[in-house]
Amino acid sequence: MPVERSARVAGIVLAAGMSSRMGGGRNKLLLDFEGESLLRRSVRRAIDAGLDPVIVVLGHDADRARRELDGLQCAAIVNADYAQGGVHLSLRAGLSALPDTAAAALVMLADMPFVTVDMLQTLVRRFRESTAPLVVSTYGEVQAPPTLYARPLVAELATAEGPGCGKAVVRRHRDEAVVVSWPAERLDDVDVPDDYDRARARIPVGQDDA
Repeated sequence: MPVERSARVAGIVLAAGMSSRMGGGRNKLLLDFEGESLLRRSVRRAIDAGLDPVIVVLGHDADRARRELDGLQCAAIVNADYAQGGVHLSLRAGLSALPDTAAAALVMLADMPFVTVDMLQTLVRRFRESTAPLVVSTYGEVQAPPTLYARPLVAELATAEGPGCGKAVVRRHRDEAVVVSWPAERLDDVDVPDDYDRARARIPVGQDDA
């Protein structure tokens, strides 16, 4: 069945990780970025980009994370298997909450502070303007989220097994994909304390497109 390109595009924000590399028992997604947590910042951008619904997959520190989302129009669910590690388990949990009426799912990571509203909107626009089943982001030579999967690929993702299943789906359909290139510095994420320090130092530079 053809995908209705004008139908809503859902957002899935993956935010279940244990922040084991941050040290000191700190949850990296609750660290402050100019007055709001990294988690709230990422989810707010998904909402501001017009993604509907925005599904946030939580795991570690789920109760505190839910409180960070107070007042935001999003649906928070918990990946019960988060302690096993692996983004694929959170992805599957997010896909299970996807409404049947969504034409596509845009999957993003909550620990990438330089993914902007404009980037998300561009991916959706390129999806609507094309017949592609997949819209991928590249940063130089690196392919990384956010990634948009049209409904037929959502079904394929939901049944895929094991770590790296999302990347495997991308590889299988790369020749059909729309590729959107971003500046390499937009790829930066927050895993260790030095990442956080560098990100905070850069934030004022990128606020014009927040």
